[in-house]
Amino acid sequence: MDINSIKAQNRTLKRWDYNWTPLSKGYTDKILYINVGSAEIREKDVPLMMKEKFIGGKGYGLRLLWDATTPGTKWDDPENEIIISSGPIGGITQYSGTGKSLVVSLSPQTGSVMDSNVGGFFGPFLKFSGFDALELQGKAENDVIIFIDGINHKVEIFEAPEEGPDSHVLAEQLTDMFADTDNEKKNIGVVTTGSAAQHTLIGMLNFTFYDPKRKKVRMKQAGRGGIGTVFRNKKIKALVCKIPGVKGNLNNVVDLESIMERGRRFNREIRELDDKQCQMRQVGTAHLMEVMNDHDLLPTNNYQYGSHKDAFKIDSSVWKRNFTQNIPDGCWIGCNMACSKAVDDFEIKTGPYKGQKVMVDGPEYENAAGLGSNGGIFDPEYIIEANFYCDTYGICTITWGTSVAFIMECFQRGILNKERAQGFDLHFGDAAGSLELLHMVARGEGFGKIAGMGVRKMKEMFIEKGWGDTDLLFNIAMENKGLEYSQYMSKESLAQQGGYAMTNKGPQHDEAWLIFMDMVNNQIPTFENKAEALHYFPMFRTWFGLVGLCKLPWNDVEPETNAQTDEPAKVPEHVDNYVTIYKAVTGREFDKKRLIEDSERVYNFQRVFNLRRGFGTRIHDRQPYRAAGPVTKEEYESRAERYDKQLREKLGTETEGMTTEEKMKILRKYREDQYEGLLDAVYRRRGWNNNGVPTIEFLKKIEMDLPEVIEVVKNYQ
Repeated sequence: MDINSIKAQNRTLKRWDYNWTPLSKGYTDKILYINVGSAEIREKDVPLMMKEKFIGGKGYGLRLLWDATTPGTKWDDPENEIIISSGPIGGITQYSGTGKSLVVSLSPQTGSVMDSNVGGFFGPFLKFSGFDALELQGKAENDVIIFIDGINHKVEIFEAPEEGPDSHVLAEQLTDMFADTDNEKKNIGVVTTGSAAQHTLIGMLNFTFYDPKRKKVRMKQAGRGGIGTVFRNKKIKALVCKIPGVKGNLNNVVDLESIMERGRRFNREIRELDDKQCQMRQVGTAHLMEVMNDHDLLPTNNYQYGSHKDAFKIDSSVWKRNFTQNIPDGCWIGCNMACSKAVDDFEIKTGPYKGQKVMVDGPEYENAAGLGSNGGIFDPEYIIEANFYCDTYGICTITWGTSVAFIMECFQRGILNKERAQGFDLHFGDAAGSLELLHMVARGEGFGKIAGMGVRKMKEMFIEKGWGDTDLLFNIAMENKGLEYSQYMSKESLAQQGGYAMTNKGPQHDEAWLIFMDMVNNQIPTFENKAEALHYFPMFRTWFGLVGLCKLPWNDVEPETNAQTDEPAKVPEHVDNYVTIYKAVTGREFDKKRLIEDSERVYNFQRVFNLRRGFGTRIHDRQPYRAAGPVTKEEYESRAERYDKQLREKLGTETEGMTTEEKMKILRKYREDQYEGLLDAVYRRRGWNNNGVPTIEFLKKIEMDLPEVIEVVKNYQ
């Protein structure tokens, strides 16, 4: 069916015309509220208190979600919301990495608050259309598409029965449908998910951006926590935003010249230093593959091991050959880091799109490690194909990679077999079986229904059925708070263990990535050093999600003199860039101290939000033991020399004559005690009590002592 025929089947349910509010100092101070169940559309003002305390992005999402829900709201209740917001810096084009948005909702996987960051055009285009945030609530009766027309200043909801189910098809259809000319395609941003999102708890959202060199629609992912599942549960098929174009100073900043000066300086660093440092313009984040393998940090066989002899088959040189080079691969206009690499004209070998040639965004490091080494698969063609299908089906690749690896180990350990898996069989290294399972998930068939629940719910199901030892399942199921681990081995880095398990939403590396500081460079040797890092870096990174910034330009290209600074891990010159840019956009008095203070307020609010949901205490910061040490005999013996040395040097234990099991028991007690000591130190530094709850005194100090916040916290003091 052609585009016009598809469009003819759409039926308008509601049209709402609005008076456009131009941006001023990075804000419109307006929220677009849409209830897809009642077809209510209205504009809301941003209260001054919300703007001052919550800044934008994730902060706005958390505040709006808190107000819209109750402690008993479930993820699939109509009152649950999806909020999309960028931030005051989001959408400027004079500095790299300024196109991020944050998506916030109650998670099907964790039962608590989820935030996921994403690039692409929709977030900035929403701002240019007149709104700092989009607040989606309710459940539609049939599939709907929401169109935000930033040219004619209208919002429409219409039923959409014929548009394609999967993201790469739907994104192209909708871009063609709403672009009157080819030139207008660059002015359209689309949010979609795919067929798997409605059959699983692990669905994600794709945000499009138009690639003018390739003349194709491409996608970035808001992957974590199942927000795509919420999207489809609400019967939303897609969001579309169209604007007149991007040029000049749409944010109406206070001091454009200061932003341009810092942008020119950073662009020079990229041109001169990127090829010598991380090669982001050539391979994106995939440059990490051999780095992780060389340092025994590459997750292999469900995080059992940290390296593999075949890792060279999927290292950055392989991806460099597959990625189209010398194309400005930025997912936002003006970003010169150009790290959104892609494989062009890849011929699909399995599934519903077999035989078609497609463009595949990525793989990035997380995709290559999660889909590849963590499942014991070192086949780049499999990784590219699985990456494509995860994206178009609407499944988080990090979650999927960790889930498949867990399933594979359950087969390895006898927890699963063909009978229990409804005739399905999967073991480490099985690329064909992994792809077939992915297709089963998208169809909502057989064992695919179980795989689509995510690691925590699979673990709980296997325990309930008595299929495996409870302790073993808790130890090897790589999830915390219901969210699957992202793709770094944390066994030898106590600080990274905290950087994963102490997060508000679950083990995602966007709060703190401290492996090199801790394990390789030994820059944070004491509990106090680690606690300081686990205060600063999560707060610093939280700020990116408040203002609309991408993390990568902060430290994936560094000034040549950075190593000579007092705090090279913080990249002080770039921190100063961000302080300058924020002041130049908003006109607000600001410095690096206030940056952390702004983040502390939002970070602690999210912790209290978790408490309100029944989570957020010390027990919820518990980690699976595999994140801290060797669970099985073969794991220990694969690094026996290292572990024996640690027992001798750290504990004074004479290992000669001891069995592996005896040594494992001693090592485990030591590592678990170390983690508990880290929890104590981090909680003190963050102003929390020993149960991980912010104290009322600290909330007053950071000016987050709102009555509704104190009402929750006082029950835990």
